[in-house]
Amino acid sequence: MSTSTNLFVAILFSCLFSLVASAQQTVIKGVVRSGREPLRYATVQIKGSVAAAYTDKDGKYTIETSQSGVVVLTASLIGYDTQSKTLQAGGEQTVDWLLTPASRELGEVVVSASRKPEMLDNIPSSVTVLSRKTLEDNMAVTTDITQILANEVPGLAPSAQTNSNVGQSLRGRSVLIMIDGIPQSTPLRNGEVDLRSIDPAVLEHIDVIKGATAIYGNGAAGGLINYITLTPRDEKAIGGKTSLNMTGSLAGLKNSVGGRIGQLLHGKSGKFDYVVNGVYESTGEWKDAKGKLVGPNYSLGETDSYNAFVKLGYTPNRRHRIQLMYNLYSSLQNSNYTLVNGDYLTGKPATGVLGKQAGSPTGINGNHNLQLSWHADSLIGGTSLQADAYYESRDDIFYVSLGRFEGGDGQSHTLSKKKGFRFMFNSPITSKGSLSYGADLVNDITSQPLVDGRIWVPEMNMFNIAPFAETQWTFMDDLIVKGGIRVENVKIGVNDYTTLRITNASGATITPSFAVKGGDLNYTATLFNVGIRYNRLPLFSPYISFSQGFSVSDIGLALRDAKVNDLKKINTEAVQVNNYELGFVSKMQRFRFELTGFVSTSRLGAEMVYDTKTDLFVVSRTPERIYGFEAAVQYRLLSNLDLNATFSYAEGKSDTGRVNRYDVYLNNRRIAAPKIGGSISYRPLNTLEVQLHYTGIMKRDRFEKLPSGLYKGYEGIVKPYHLFNLNASYRVTRSTLLTLGVENLFNTDYFPARSQWFMIPGFYAKGKGAAFNIGISVSY
Repeated sequence: MSTSTNLFVAILFSCLFSLVASAQQTVIKGVVRSGREPLRYATVQIKGSVAAAYTDKDGKYTIETSQSGVVVLTASLIGYDTQSKTLQAGGEQTVDWLLTPASRELGEVVVSASRKPEMLDNIPSSVTVLSRKTLEDNMAVTTDITQILANEVPGLAPSAQTNSNVGQSLRGRSVLIMIDGIPQSTPLRNGEVDLRSIDPAVLEHIDVIKGATAIYGNGAAGGLINYITLTPRDEKAIGGKTSLNMTGSLAGLKNSVGGRIGQLLHGKSGKFDYVVNGVYESTGEWKDAKGKLVGPNYSLGETDSYNAFVKLGYTPNRRHRIQLMYNLYSSLQNSNYTLVNGDYLTGKPATGVLGKQAGSPTGINGNHNLQLSWHADSLIGGTSLQADAYYESRDDIFYVSLGRFEGGDGQSHTLSKKKGFRFMFNSPITSKGSLSYGADLVNDITSQPLVDGRIWVPEMNMFNIAPFAETQWTFMDDLIVKGGIRVENVKIGVNDYTTLRITNASGATITPSFAVKGGDLNYTATLFNVGIRYNRLPLFSPYISFSQGFSVSDIGLALRDAKVNDLKKINTEAVQVNNYELGFVSKMQRFRFELTGFVSTSRLGAEMVYDTKTDLFVVSRTPERIYGFEAAVQYRLLSNLDLNATFSYAEGKSDTGRVNRYDVYLNNRRIAAPKIGGSISYRPLNTLEVQLHYTGIMKRDRFEKLPSGLYKGYEGIVKPYHLFNLNASYRVTRSTLLTLGVENLFNTDYFPARSQWFMIPGFYAKGKGAAFNIGISVSY
């Protein structure tokens, strides 16, 4: 064959190939808008392909694919809800999009209420969900998760702006803190530092289930807060985000500047997916509204925090998933100041003077969480299985107590190690009903020694096994009925030990040292829950529920303050709580309103009361009744303007005479002052969002002053204060976002609620003054 013939054949085949390729190519064009405005930097992607198109300033995009058959398109932009559309491949097509701004409304699916994915409208109780967007909005101002939760969750007491969450109860009772279902709380020796267990940067959302809950067991007397960690959602092999922040005080800039750096990587490759995240943050000095140093006792000023997070997933097929998660969190204060006590009577706040911090750095010395989980769908009879094994250990270091131990100083820390295994089957009974059943097994070893090795609270070795079952039925399409049972079997072993001699400031003995005979403590409890919800009318969807909760008392506190020589003589009986709830949800187009009333009762109390004879706080075992209500409203006034408001009120009394007459108010450590919350979110441009947040703490004045002018412990009057936070975000390019946050916008000069009712000189510190947080993040 001649050269010219070969050339002709090559050209012919090339043309044919081009025609075939052209016939297989699909070209998709369109515009992405929000309302009438075009959206710049939106991403349009074909599922299963790495190819992506980005909209220009007019919102226009063009994307091509050689895929055949059905093609799934997604359109997304940070700050807007992602949408998907399906079309048949071939030729040139036009696909336009109308994205809606992401709001701070509750998510559609909640996992924590029943330990399985469940539509929010099917839950017959009060739930608050902090979405990823809500977390990011708050993180533009502060990364203190205790403040974020206090600002966003009705019924949760205000934050003390310290490493400790003492007094930050939920509806007046203790709350169980979890990470992906792994318990973080230490009910055997409740140091109340469990809210700060993880950095919010690695959280997908937070589920808050209010009121006692039988489905989770020990420690959830007031409800639970479950931190749900990130899971990769993109189809690409590698993506991520790098973020940098600078923080500081606007009331006194000197020595207040701090910084934060975060690196996130995530992706999917075949059947594997991963998320890796690292965060490091160092804060400067915290200043009050007058530019003076906030008291350094447990302050989050001059604190170094870091979080390392890894999640690896393997999905061999659509019915199975195996996942491994590890998280390490540490947050330690390294202050250059020694404490100068405050004075409640004169209003003088606690502060500090230059000098070496006494003892070891306070805070979380290390919180480790390791979890291996397996999820299987469509087993025999359509049953699904969720099983996981976990390990958690933490070391929380407290402040130095001067002269308290045997006439000298001492610094304690809580050590806790948990190993657990859980499994739950979910089986359909009919098309209208299902049954969930399984068991929890956990071994918790907790102690509170002094840092120098002396034993203050000996090791308590708890083994807990709890089988449970819950069923859910739907009648007439709109009536949802749920009921469950859980049986707690708890055994706690304590070896023989010797108490420390406790002294006062002058070295005089308050309680002598003596030997205590150990032994085993055994508890059993059968817990029930039942709830009904009716969803026929969106304008009025009522629900009613009854649930029980169970929590062992603070055994460690009883052991360290023992006044008897035998464990069996210490009142350690567990607390069982009955929770009654009635509420409704109203929805109408852009409007959502929820109102909930509740009552919780317990035959035994868990309140800390002050004993004037011993100068110590002891556990009161008197019956209690707590009641209150919460309201939340969300309204999208315009397509670019959202309004939110909340209000919560709780009150509680104890029956000191055990004659069914609740006549003594519970103190402020248990019952928080009424709280108001609100926010306005405005998007003047599709690349700019501005938000103003408000938190108001109202007055609580229930107790009489002592002749000295002070109040009994935890009974100080709470005076009102009002705080505003501002945050703004501006998208400079498709991948670059600038943020600005201002905490305490109007530089309010105030004492946080805990400082007011605690009254202890070392903790009588003012709140943080106006502070800034400037950030930049680049996504890829």
